[in-house]
Amino acid sequence: MICGAEITFLIAAILSLNFELCFCSCARAEYEIDGECCPMCAPGNRVYRHCTADISTTCVSCHDSTFIDAPNGLRDCFSCTVCDPGQGLRVKTPCTRSSDTVCEPLDEHYCTDQHRGSCILAEKHTNCSTGQYIKHKGTAFKDTECAECADGTFSDGSFQTCQTHSKCEDLGLTEIKAGTLSSDAECGNKSPAGLIPGIIVSIIIIVAVAMAVTVIMLRCGSLTCRKNKQKTTKKSDNHIYLLCITRTHKDDLK
Repeated sequence: MICGAEITFLIAAILSLNFELCFCSCARAEYEIDGECCPMCAPGNRVYRHCTADISTTCVSCHDSTFIDAPNGLRDCFSCTVCDPGQGLRVKTPCTRSSDTVCEPLDEHYCTDQHRGSCILAEKHTNCSTGQYIKHKGTAFKDTECAECADGTFSDGSFQTCQTHSKCEDLGLTEIKAGTLSSDAECGNKSPAGLIPGIIVSIIIIVAVAMAVTVIMLRCGSLTCRKNKQKTTKKSDNHIYLLCITRTHKDDLK
């Protein structure tokens, strides 16, 4: 049997252990250092000097570009996060002494990784290719979704719906170039059936007349016909001779 003295000793040991546990355990708003339970510094502050048996913890504010967002017993504040544009980020909420910077994606970017409500990496929205349309526009947290155009429609990649090819005949025009998945049909005015051949014939006649006049002027220039009354012996030169006489008469009037 356990005697009364042993029971008393056991109870005393248990009470002593509980007292020791309570003594060594710091309160929720305290931190332990060198066997002492020191009061924590408030958010936005750090420990400048730990407490002693005689004085409490000495705290100072975090300096610029640093922060602490919870009660603490730390000697140093944390550096504020930098929102790097090279990572597709910009500042949403600036850093304060008691809170870190909150970053968000740049325009036309979406967040691919985040931590504690702040984006830490973003990528540019996908650009839809020609022949595709934007099925769903990209957001700050979701990429753009593209889809293929159907036959008879087109898109340059920036449309939210594919556009139907123009019907040139319905517009009273002629189709010059058929539409594709990336471009519309090209239409032009209708031309009369005989217009093009007529234009070609006219050009040929004008060129022929110009060549004939050029030949005559060259032959005139080679004849010494100024005030020359000598009759030409070549019947084929009669017309040329008359032209030369006319030219000589004009020269004399100058």
